[in-house]
Amino acid sequence: MNYDFSTSASRENTNAEKYALREKLFGTNDVMPLWVADMDIDTPDFVLSAVKKRLEHPIIGYEEVPSSAFLAQIEWMKREHNIEFALEDMLYSHSVVASMNVAIEAFTQKGDKIIVQTPVYPPFFHSVIEHERELLKNPLKLKDDGTYTFDIEDLKSKIDEKTKLLLLCSPHNPVGRVWRKEELEQILEVCLKHDIVVFSDEIHSDLVYAPNIHIPFASLSKAARDITVTAIGVGKTFNMAGFAMSSVAVPNYELRERFLKIYNRVHFAQGNVLSHAAFEAAYKEGKIWLEELKSHLFKNFLLLRELCDKYPHLIKITPIEGTYLAWLDCRGMGFRDKELRDFFVYKAGLGISAGIGFGREGSGFMRLNFAVSSAKMLQVVKKLEKALQDYGSKD
Repeated sequence: MNYDFSTSASRENTNAEKYALREKLFGTNDVMPLWVADMDIDTPDFVLSAVKKRLEHPIIGYEEVPSSAFLAQIEWMKREHNIEFALEDMLYSHSVVASMNVAIEAFTQKGDKIIVQTPVYPPFFHSVIEHERELLKNPLKLKDDGTYTFDIEDLKSKIDEKTKLLLLCSPHNPVGRVWRKEELEQILEVCLKHDIVVFSDEIHSDLVYAPNIHIPFASLSKAARDITVTAIGVGKTFNMAGFAMSSVAVPNYELRERFLKIYNRVHFAQGNVLSHAAFEAAYKEGKIWLEELKSHLFKNFLLLRELCDKYPHLIKITPIEGTYLAWLDCRGMGFRDKELRDFFVYKAGLGISAGIGFGREGSGFMRLNFAVSSAKMLQVVKKLEKALQDYGSKD
């Protein structure tokens, strides 16, 4: 079956977050919003059909997550990512950030240190600070080719007896890395040596471009499995964030009991009935759609890369291996961070994320969500090219 990503439904006046908050975030509604990580691409028809079918029953009451939904996810993870979870490992969560906050409470105490690897999705460090834990920053290393890797020596030098948890972003948001097995094994070695639990955010694990392969952290070894809490779900993969349903896998019994103590105190409950149907349908029927989506997304990335290659003295695009988030190195423009943001808003008409928001290491960078239709991507490229031309003509 061929899916068409050339156009998508309009999200104007639908209370979509990325549109509704334009004035608040950018000071104007006159921007194409490419910031928050959901797609301006229609949610798959097989997901919507499952929801419509569930609505044929006239009662929408409390409902447990059906085992069939988790089993569909377990089968997907086994087939697509070569890792097998048991049904008892799986817990419902409405979001990865919520799961992360439970992990912080479950595995650390006030004053303990938690490792984050910046630049990174802002809730990684905000959550640590809000829980009155100490932020241990282990910045990624930016290599000469524009890609990033872990700084293992820096990590080793900063760990002490108060370091209890590492928040891993895999694939990494915003730099687009899909971590190699040998890179993850270096992290594992350090964590095992120092008895550090790993919370692995793998929400982008399905959005990986060949020849790259996502390696679940818990799949590295039995020892890795016993120290890992894995956050996964359909929100990014199938543009289903609005269903507010993800999952967290905790195979180790002791860790799961500690996690559940906080989880039950918060009372996550079981989500809503329509989410259950949508979640299960996505995992059962989504393989072909996803492959075609990734082909489409990578074409969008190539369009953006082609544009950046015309202006290498101004803007460079970080090579991408996973996610639909382009990490743009704009340091060549010579702007301060606020000036850079204003350039994209007022000159290019694009509402995108300022790199400084991902940590000090993101200064001079911008993150652009290219998960849009072909028609919209052409508009994005046209608007950005016009702004770069105008800027370049002033040199």
